[in-house]
Amino acid sequence: MLILLPPSEGKTAAVDSRTVELTELSFPELSEPRKQVLEALRQASLHPEALKHLGVGPSLAAEVARNTRLLEEAAAPAHQVYSGVLYDALGYQAMTQAQRARADEAVLIISGLWGVVRFGDRIPAYRLSMSVSLPGLGRLASFWRPLLSKAMDERASNELVVDCRSSNYTAAWAPPAENTVEVNVFQERNGKRTVVSHFAKHTRGELAGLLLRRRGSAPQTPRELLKVAQRYFNAELTPGTAKKPHSLNLILAAGVSFAKAKSAN
Repeated sequence: MLILLPPSEGKTAAVDSRTVELTELSFPELSEPRKQVLEALRQASLHPEALKHLGVGPSLAAEVARNTRLLEEAAAPAHQVYSGVLYDALGYQAMTQAQRARADEAVLIISGLWGVVRFGDRIPAYRLSMSVSLPGLGRLASFWRPLLSKAMDERASNELVVDCRSSNYTAAWAPPAENTVEVNVFQERNGKRTVVSHFAKHTRGELAGLLLRRRGSAPQTPRELLKVAQRYFNAELTPGTAKKPHSLNLILAAGVSFAKAKSAN
């Protein structure tokens, strides 16, 4: 089983003295394109219109300034750097050693800067979305798509892929549709279902954490994934096609809140 996650928007800066070593990151064949993105991001972050180009507000000026010196910045394992709703709900820090080992192997984080990293990869905090277009590279999703396909298609062809990414990050790589399940989150109000971005990250993080903590073998098929999800959520499965992934739909009740969701586990 592979679990695909987006990076968090907010990131926790490392305090270690070690810096990132590109050749030590997972998928070292991506080292050269990572260097390209790092340099293009540095140049964009030095530009007088850097905040506008990167799609962020004045409150994030310090994070954009950090982009200009990422190779000198302190680095920490990705599970420490990526923070926020999804990663809090996943609960890596509270896992046992065996559960963390499973997470380190199963989770792939699709990133606008690194292409793809695992939880154990040491990276600095940075500010860059996959939706950004960088000078000389263009839109990052288009830049990474052929590179990620070459690096990961074969690896993903033999696994159930649980895709918990948001739309900006699904554009960067499409795993084999026949064994991929996209996770969608809806809220039901007065008999109508609506997309709930407010809760989607939290719920996807919860599902990922449950899959990584559960005992026994990981689900191998979309139907097996559905059975696991139905133990914790109101869940449905929409079968895919040769070109379209399966969809696991998690339906939240109208009165759901983060507090209620956390207490349920």
